[in-house]
Formats: sequence, structure tokens, C-alpha cells
Amino acid sequence: MHPILGGNTLSEKKTEQQQAPVQDPSPVEEAPQEAPETEAAPEPDPLMEELEALKTELDEKESKYLRLAAEYDNFRKRSQKEKESIYADAKSDAVLAFLPVYDNLDRALKQETADEAYKKGVEMTMTGLKEILTKLGIEEIPALGQPFDPALHNAVMHVEDESAGENTVVEVFQTGFKLGEKVIRFAMVKVAN
Repeated sequence: MHPILGGNTLSEKKTEQQQAPVQDPSPVEEAPQEAPETEAAPEPDPLMEELEALKTELDEKESKYLRLAAEYDNFRKRSQKEKESIYADAKSDAVLAFLPVYDNLDRALKQETADEAYKKGVEMTMTGLKEILTKLGIEEIPALGQPFDPALHNAVMHVEDESAGENTVVEVFQTGFKLGEKVIRFAMVKVAN
């Protein structure tokens, strides 16, 4: 004991506590063993239900997104094709308006003339027009000496000619033109039978 405090010191108190037997004030009662009940279905976890609902909703949204993406891609492709078709049609219509000029220059070149300057001028004009048509992707339809093709030629006359093969173009009255695979104007031809 400490003389001033009139009590035990801290180390003495610890020693006393360690030596004292531990007694449980309440007697231990064993819980009665309950008979196991038949196993009931576990209650559904609300979080799992919510998770499943969210997964289903996500799948639906993803499916909807993929359909919209495919629809947009199809729309974009269709719009591009329509744009190209409109451009090709406009180009064909514009070229078709110039074809009578081509025909007149072609006829002028076939005429005999004594004026060489005049002939040279017509040749230069025709060469320039052909270059422009080529730049636009316009091609002449080959006809003379070719087999008759109703997809490219318009037969306005038939002639019996043993020297030419059957269904062969023997004369071209008007040159035909095409843009890619699209015929702008059919070649007007005479065909041997």
C-alpha cells in the first residue's frame, strides 16, 4: 500500500485481479435443440431480383441500340446510292443536251471542204468535246462491225449482206453513248441479216 494514497498501488491491483478466479454471474443455459424444420424455399433476395431486371433491361437497350445502328447504316448507304444516282442522272441529262452538237460536228467532219482552216477548226472543236466527255466518264458505244446488242444498239434498218456476219452492225447513223453501264443514248444502226 501506498502510504500517501492509502491504498494499493497499480501493480498490486493488477496482481490481485490476475489471482482472482473468474466467475460468471449468470449460469450458462443451453439453448434447447429445436427440431430442424422442413427446408423452406429461400426468400428471393430483392437485390438479386433488381440485378436480373437491370440485366434484362440492359439486353433490351443493347438490342435496340444495335437495331438503330444497323438502320442508320442502311439509311446512310441508301442515301449515298441515291445521291450518286441523282448525280449520274443529272450528268446524263446535261450530256444528252450536248449530243446534237456532237452529231453536227461529226457530220461536218464527214463533209468535203476546200477550206483547210475551217476543217481544222471543226476537228479541234470535236477533239475538245470528246475530251470533255471522257473527263465526265462518258464513253462512245462501239457499234460498227460489232455484233448487234439490243441493250446498246437501236436497229433502224436491216440489210441482206453476205459479206457481213449475221446480226452484225454494218453502218452507224448516230453514235451511242453510255455513262458507266448506263446507256445515255442508244447507237442508231443498220444491221446485216
